[in-house]
Amino acid sequence: MINPKEIYTKSNLLSLFRLLMAIPVWFIMDNFDQQSVRNLVAGLCLFAVFTDVLDGYIARKFNEVTEFGKIIDPLADKVIVGAVVIKMFLLGEIPEYYFYLMIGRDILIFIGGIIVSKKLGKVLPSNAIGKLSIVVISLVLLFIMLSMDRTSLVFQAFYYGSIALVFISLFAYGYRGYEFIKKKDHGTV
Repeated sequence: MINPKEIYTKSNLLSLFRLLMAIPVWFIMDNFDQQSVRNLVAGLCLFAVFTDVLDGYIARKFNEVTEFGKIIDPLADKVIVGAVVIKMFLLGEIPEYYFYLMIGRDILIFIGGIIVSKKLGKVLPSNAIGKLSIVVISLVLLFIMLSMDRTSLVFQAFYYGSIALVFISLFAYGYRGYEFIKKKDHGTV
C-alpha cells in the first residue's frame, strides 16, 4: 500500500513534473515542421532525461525510494515517450510498424506489471534492460527530431537496435515477473 507521505518527496515531485511535461511537448509539436520547434522539443526531451537521472539519484541519496516512486518514475517515462511517439506517428515522422512496436511494448509491460504487482503485493523496480531500451528508443526519436540522415550507419544501428531491444526487454520483463511469482509461490520472496 502506498503511504500518502511517500508521494511528496523531492524525487517523486521530479517524476510528477516529468509526467506533466508531456502536455506542453504534445502541443509544441503541432509546429514540428519548423526546425526550431524540433530543436525545442529535443531540448525538452533531454531535460526530461536529466530529471529522470536526477530523481533516481535523489531517491537513492536521500533514501526516498518509495512504492509510489517505483510506479510514477517509469510511468512518467512511458507517458512522455508515448506522447512523443504518438505525435511523431500522427505527423508521419515514424513508420506505422515502429509506432505499434513502441506502444505495444509499453502496453504489455504495463499490463504485466499490474498482474505481477497484484500477485506479489509490491511493485518491481525497473531493470537495466528496460532502462537501456528506453534510452535507445529515446535516442532514435531524438535523432529524428534533429533531422539526422536516416540512411546513416549511426541512425540505422540505433533504429534496428531499438527494435531488437523491444523484443529483448519484453522477454526480460516477462521472465523476471515469472521468476518473482514462482519465488513467491515457493515462499522465497
